[in-house]
Amino acid sequence: MKILSVVGARPQFVKLAPICLEAARRGLDHIIVHTGQHYDPKLSEVFFRDLEIPAPDVHLGVGSGSHGKQTGAMLAALDDVLLEHRPDWTIVYGDTNSTLAAAIAASKMHLPVAHLEAGLRSFNRRMPEEHNRVLTDHAADLLLAPTQIAADHLSAEGLKHRTVVVGDVMTDVLLKVKEEVAVRSDAILARLGVERSAYYVATIHRAENTDHAERLRSIIAALGELDLPVLLFAHPRLLAKAREHSVDLTQGKLALHSAVAYPTLVAAVMASRGVVTDSGGLQKEAFLLRVPCTTVRTETEWIETVELRWNKLAKPGAALIAAAQRPRPSETDATPYGDGNAAVHVLDALETRLFEPI
Repeated sequence: MKILSVVGARPQFVKLAPICLEAARRGLDHIIVHTGQHYDPKLSEVFFRDLEIPAPDVHLGVGSGSHGKQTGAMLAALDDVLLEHRPDWTIVYGDTNSTLAAAIAASKMHLPVAHLEAGLRSFNRRMPEEHNRVLTDHAADLLLAPTQIAADHLSAEGLKHRTVVVGDVMTDVLLKVKEEVAVRSDAILARLGVERSAYYVATIHRAENTDHAERLRSIIAALGELDLPVLLFAHPRLLAKAREHSVDLTQGKLALHSAVAYPTLVAAVMASRGVVTDSGGLQKEAFLLRVPCTTVRTETEWIETVELRWNKLAKPGAALIAAAQRPRPSETDATPYGDGNAAVHVLDALETRLFEPI
């Protein structure tokens, strides 16, 4: 069986890692296509190295641009790639423009598409990610849902017959990396200049938070007023928008850092007092590491983290400060994101072809 994975952004590289490992273990022909959506080395090449992912077989080098231009460029470039390789399955990951472009390109050529992390819904149609995930789910032939809630969303949209619950592949990665960094976490914290449980980790990058000057200014001001130092790992989008809006990213308790390698991020989160973010992946990673998370959004796709009280949605300003400084929630042994073997379940679903692609 030949599979072709299309990735282009940091969360997708993390999801790709366990699929690569399991595909190699089974001796499958696996083609990796990097669209170039994230072209900063710290958001791209470093993840391939640190997560031991083979170098991409194809790099489209699309780069940044408006949603339409970026997605269109990917569509045009993917046609030739898919014609050359004609995979049994094209796997698309998550909810980026790379995901949607690959799903459309493959489905137009009548090549089976599997969507990994299918069924997530924020029900916020202002988010470009929501458009991408809904359109991809309806174009794909196999919907690999990470949770039962995600599967229920797909069922409500008439897609139950295409859906398989496989668990979350990011859980596979996180559990592995957690063990690896535990032995060197003290050295990582020393390099970052912080002490265990005496700081917060923050990441802000979504358009809804960065594109509006006053909202971004309120978020950053609140982070600067927290009761402990804040390691702000800055996405290139945040840096660009902060310059555009004249927002100081070093005010108050903030310590600005460039984006870091995934193992370093895991080690930093593990030892922190809490996380403040608008990242979907980091919400879930914080939960899996049992670190309280505050999400600067009005909704989340990972509703389990909120229901179990390890994640709290907060508006910028005083509400953000109160949420971040809240007491630690009650411990839980819940495992809504699977057993750490999601990649096995994914490849099983692809190999056995649980149903004929539509």
